[in-house]
Amino acid sequence: MGVFPSVFLVFSFDAVSALIVPFLFKLVGAAALWVVGGWLIGLALRLLRRFFRQGTLDSTLVNYLLSIIGVVLRVVLIVAILGFFGVETTSFAALLAGAGIAIGAAWSGMLGNFAAGVFLQLFRPISVGDYIDGGGVEGTVNEVGMFVTSITSIDNVVNIVGNAKLFGDTIKNYSATPYRRVDLVAQLDNSADVARAITLLKEGIQKVPNQASEIEAEVEVLEFSERGPRLAVRPYAHISHYWQVYFDANRMIVEVLGQAGFPVPRIPVAMQKTSLN
Repeated sequence: MGVFPSVFLVFSFDAVSALIVPFLFKLVGAAALWVVGGWLIGLALRLLRRFFRQGTLDSTLVNYLLSIIGVVLRVVLIVAILGFFGVETTSFAALLAGAGIAIGAAWSGMLGNFAAGVFLQLFRPISVGDYIDGGGVEGTVNEVGMFVTSITSIDNVVNIVGNAKLFGDTIKNYSATPYRRVDLVAQLDNSADVARAITLLKEGIQKVPNQASEIEAEVEVLEFSERGPRLAVRPYAHISHYWQVYFDANRMIVEVLGQAGFPVPRIPVAMQKTSLN
């Protein structure tokens, strides 16, 4: 009777070994295939990036294409690994399709971001390096990805905006034109000589550097307020010099009117009494 348990144990050990050992070899082979395949995918993407950079494709489109190609290649690698384990790829494709429907229903927002990213690439309202105002953020575009767009605001904060929100909003692309108007206002007192102020400001605005040479700065009466006339001071600047022209022109307004002895705009007495009451 003692012989049968021994035979059974030997038989069981041989059966388990026959199952586990091939599986372990396949597992090691699958791990090696994943590592080598991942390295080859990375190499292919680097070569493609180098090839695209030699052409005329925009860097935004290049990044987007490489992201899609990388995802597709990794899916192919996973299918190959499953085939190495003996899994039917047709069954996996059906499973992947069903999972895609379920994920699509659950992640409709993500798919909306993906679709918006495709339209951003097709219509190209923005590109990397453009200064824009869209999706509630104003700043420079760093990257237009598959699902989100990265924008650095003027205070050097990186903002990640969903493509659906960005594409569905009004986009102001300040880099789409060669120059941009700088809107400033000079408040005068009611007793000020408006014609003299306009002449002095027109002379002063010409000394502000880095203005756009395509169009001349404007200085005209904008409106009238209780304090006095308000002058519109509007130089034009390229986007890279916008804030420099903005601040220099503001400083010029203060210096020119101050040196010329223009009175500081006063609050009318009627307005003072109203504020006190």
